[in-house]
Amino acid sequence: MSNLLAIGERLGGVLRRQPAFLAIVVPLAIPLLLATVSLHDPAALPSTTAPSPAPAVSYAELVATTSTAQLPDHSVVLPIEEDDTLDAVLLSGGLSRAESATLTNEFAKSVDVRRLRPGNLVRFHYDTNGKPDSIELKILGWGEVDALRNGDHFDVTKREAQIREIETKISAQIDSSLYEALRNAGETPQLVSQLIDVFQWDIDFFALKKGDSFSVVVKKRYAGSDAIGYGPIIAARFNHDGDTYEAFRCESGDHAGYYAANGTPLRKQFLRAPLAFTRVTSSFSNHRFHPLLHIFRPHHGVDYGAPVGTPVMTTADGTVVEATYNRGEGNFIRVRHTSRIETMYLHLSRFAKGIRRGTKVAQGQVIGYVGMTGLATGPHLDYRVNDGGAWLDPLKLRSITPDPLHGAALQEFRGNVARLTPRLATEPNQLAQASAPKRRALF
Repeated sequence: MSNLLAIGERLGGVLRRQPAFLAIVVPLAIPLLLATVSLHDPAALPSTTAPSPAPAVSYAELVATTSTAQLPDHSVVLPIEEDDTLDAVLLSGGLSRAESATLTNEFAKSVDVRRLRPGNLVRFHYDTNGKPDSIELKILGWGEVDALRNGDHFDVTKREAQIREIETKISAQIDSSLYEALRNAGETPQLVSQLIDVFQWDIDFFALKKGDSFSVVVKKRYAGSDAIGYGPIIAARFNHDGDTYEAFRCESGDHAGYYAANGTPLRKQFLRAPLAFTRVTSSFSNHRFHPLLHIFRPHHGVDYGAPVGTPVMTTADGTVVEATYNRGEGNFIRVRHTSRIETMYLHLSRFAKGIRRGTKVAQGQVIGYVGMTGLATGPHLDYRVNDGGAWLDPLKLRSITPDPLHGAALQEFRGNVARLTPRLATEPNQLAQASAPKRRALF
């Protein structure tokens, strides 16, 4: 027991670190920590299964061990915090200054110790005399670097985590926003942008309603047990305003796209909007009161409110006809798509690199950035569509669909649809469970 008290005195500074996660295993805790998961097991993945309750233990059992020779191993786990240095953490863990400096240099041969992010972990293991005999640096999403004491020095080895993909189903119901629904399901904003990319031609993401829901089959990427991102969405179903939309990914050579179950492509000639996700602040009108000129005049476009610098995409393949400035439209770009149809993007803060007259652009390519140049009261994009001299309402534009799948590609696609369709089905109770906020496990 005196050894443990000595450790506590040595680690006094560690105990005061907030919000450090401290795990010291002492004899009284042995019966409560029988079920553990090894961080070294590359097969271990995060689980949503509730942990089993701790077994009931009598007081006599807790105090039965009295011999110091039977004291268990113990360790301390410290997170890297904001403005921490590895050297400071190693000192807090009980290393001498010389040992800390040497070990920092050794770790630097495997990882950039100057750019350790908050949340990465350092585990110290102590011998029975309270001296650190091994240190493990865990880099989330990368792997671990281990240092094992060998006499008067440490043997250092690195173990990069195995990268793999797990096909995963994710379901949620929208209460306030698509972002919040995915966050409450334990997912990240990266999946928000992917869902928008898949359904952007058919769903108006500015008009989602409470009660809309979706299911997604996607390959989640892991480095060991750490989730590090997503592969492309494989299949998705979106229930919006009483209608159901489905999408299935088809890859052929260097081309990949999304198709309905019958093989019809979801990609249309025109995107529904030139911005990834924002709000409509002014609609198409032939008689609108101009906020600066104070007169009624036509507004032959749709205004999308967004912060300055938000990327603006061309809504279809085409050629830049103009990329210039004038007093009314400010910085604007005009793109010709066919012999009749052109689109315009007004009030930009600046043009994307390489955008000039004659530049070929592809659907979804960033051509400029939201601003408030010209006659504008605030940052927004004025987006317009012209067909042979007639202005069209972009929100009512009917798109042209490319050719559907056929032949061998269609047969292979149908096989994938048959496999994935049952996975997209979600029972109401499953949906409620998926949408409920989840608490993240510490380890």
